[in-house]
Amino acid sequence: MTDILLEMKDITKTFPGVKALNGVNLKVKKGEIHALVGENGAGKSTLMKVLSGVYPHGSYTGDILYKGKVCEFKDIKQSEGLGIVIIHQELALIPYLSIAENIFLGNEQAKSGIINWNDTIMKTKTLLNKVGLLEAPNTLITNIGVGKQQLVEIAKALAKEVELLILDEPTAALNEDDSENLLQLLLEFKRQGISSILISHKLNEISKVADALTVIRDGQTIETLDMKKDQVTEDRIIKGMVGRDLTNRYPKREPNIGEIFIEVKNWNVYHPLHSERKVIDDVNIHIRKGEIVGIAGLMGAGRTELAMSIFGQSYGKKISGKLVKDGKEISLTDINKAIDNGVAYVTEDRKHYGLILMDDIKRNITLASLNKISRNMVVDENQEVIEAESFRKKLKIKTPSILQKTGNLSGGNQQKVVLSKWIFSEPDLLMLDEPTRGIDVGAKYEIYSIINQLASEGKGILFISSELPEILGMCDRIYVMNEGRITGEVNGKEATQEKLMKFMTRTGGSQHG
Repeated sequence: MTDILLEMKDITKTFPGVKALNGVNLKVKKGEIHALVGENGAGKSTLMKVLSGVYPHGSYTGDILYKGKVCEFKDIKQSEGLGIVIIHQELALIPYLSIAENIFLGNEQAKSGIINWNDTIMKTKTLLNKVGLLEAPNTLITNIGVGKQQLVEIAKALAKEVELLILDEPTAALNEDDSENLLQLLLEFKRQGISSILISHKLNEISKVADALTVIRDGQTIETLDMKKDQVTEDRIIKGMVGRDLTNRYPKREPNIGEIFIEVKNWNVYHPLHSERKVIDDVNIHIRKGEIVGIAGLMGAGRTELAMSIFGQSYGKKISGKLVKDGKEISLTDINKAIDNGVAYVTEDRKHYGLILMDDIKRNITLASLNKISRNMVVDENQEVIEAESFRKKLKIKTPSILQKTGNLSGGNQQKVVLSKWIFSEPDLLMLDEPTRGIDVGAKYEIYSIINQLASEGKGILFISSELPEILGMCDRIYVMNEGRITGEVNGKEATQEKLMKFMTRTGGSQHG
């Protein structure tokens, strides 16, 4: 069978206490887009790290056959030498180097140790043209958005003469337009004979571009489907991923909504670096006890900036307006005051701002509320273990031990640790910023159930999401933002995607829908 480009046979990989991969098989044909799906922790990223040499030969068992030959990659350079290039979920670009410097980093266009900059710039222009990026080669990475950075990573892969491109959650942090451009690019590469392995939780994207799909669950191959021949529906994929039917994507809930307890009045925030630029413009919102309030908006609408500025002014300058809790004005001028006043914020960027990846699960869970497990400034370590163990069970964090490094957990389990940390602080208002980004369907359902449970206990939830079905499926009431302003407020029962999109693209003051 000469059309098979890659075959991975019986791959088994073990970490201390965990069998991450158990006899996994994968076949990828030449010139196809092959989707790889599974829950967080199923082993998808581990399998790709085995393939690309991040986990070298000898650290796993099984065989990798590429173009019919057995490969024993010692490092990533060897796999790249054969045209296998992986783009990780966390982009590996250096912010204060230019696009050109990033594209040829480690692959410099040099003779006798001297870089030929003319050559570098010309080749960069050609590559940027191929990925449809119009930026100048000398533009710094820090000055372009995430969508464009993703294209730079792909240009970097093309510079290495890629034949098999592996993309790990490439659209997780992208808006709809950037995601669509990226998918079109993959289809264009396919026409040029480049094969791709696409790891994604966005099943609609997979249905759009994939030729074949392999489902992995608990470190084992469940099935490989031909997207054209087999009857592939989202429900079938989900059943393969989670091992059961998931008839409702959103858990049922009977809201028990109390009186208004949080009010944000005439809230204005300016950009921290460009002090003349207003980022939040005269926002007024309120939240009731037991209510899940959504904030919808396109990328750059100001949703994160609003939440962070409320949370101890952790974003912005020249902040003005009033915060009222239970009828009394409160002053949250720093994060400690926010926590003391029962306000918590789950960041959209868990790896940078939500967790200390080098530290264990136990420490991450208790970190924001050490006073609860301390006496005379000394941490009661027994109490810390009891609390962390309780959250591990309650939130079903998949880990052999609470002493496991948080960085070793899958994305969904890391998110559960972040949630544990803030639930442990016993907030009255919990602000959730993209709480299910990059998380599989099964783990999403568990997180939605946790959110519903918190609301049933009378906590107010502010729920920010770029996924409109999620906003519609979870929220009692929805505010819509555009350009730093509230452009609409819609009752959850009456909300539709069309109605929200109309407000998301509108400028001007608050309007009810």
